[in-house]
Amino acid sequence: MSLENDRVLVIGGTSGFGKEVAIMAQHKDADVYVIGRDQERVNQLRFDDNIQGSSLDAQDKDQLNHFFEKYGSFDHIVSMLGGAMGGGFLDSSIDVIRKAIEDKFFANLQLVQIASKHLKDNGSIILTSGSGGHPYDASGAIIGNQAINTMVEGVAVELAPHNRINAVSPTWTPTGLWRDLNSKQLSKQEDNVAENIPLGRVAKIEEVASAYIYLMENDFITGQVIKVDGGVDL
Repeated sequence: MSLENDRVLVIGGTSGFGKEVAIMAQHKDADVYVIGRDQERVNQLRFDDNIQGSSLDAQDKDQLNHFFEKYGSFDHIVSMLGGAMGGGFLDSSIDVIRKAIEDKFFANLQLVQIASKHLKDNGSIILTSGSGGHPYDASGAIIGNQAINTMVEGVAVELAPHNRINAVSPTWTPTGLWRDLNSKQLSKQEDNVAENIPLGRVAKIEEVASAYIYLMENDFITGQVIKVDGGVDL
């Protein structure tokens, strides 16, 4: 139940949930490395928090393989791969829906197939699913999240008994994913989301990030999806 000296890789670790997970793991004396697309954010994380990282496209198979060939095996690999999508099945194009599913499910499937070969014994993979939303207004994203949940169940059996896989499923949370919204738009979005959450508010980034840490530390959890969503699906 400790991360001391564990090697932790956070893919998508330069902002939002990923950055907070990286910082929390470092505070628990883990050896943390992050992957991000933006070199400036990687540099800033190194400067502010002394966390090492690389800038690369984690959806590119060749870049991902080269990374693991260079940096070796990890105890825990966390993935924030995937995005958001609005729109139903009839008002969204096939291309838009397909991209949402590709970015969410197939990008993580490729990652799991590659990363599972670079896990130390008793190591784990933690993916990011999602809660909230509806098939009629988030079609491709919903399918992607459901596919992640199904994959976690299957891969857990395939990895056992030496390794584990789980997922964290947050609902909408104000992170860097929404950096294009101005403060007024962001506040309105928070209010709209909170209306449908039994706990009456949106999550804090650290509340979601703590679930990833929990799944790293507890060696007897596998094949599970931990919802950190305030009960939104209830």
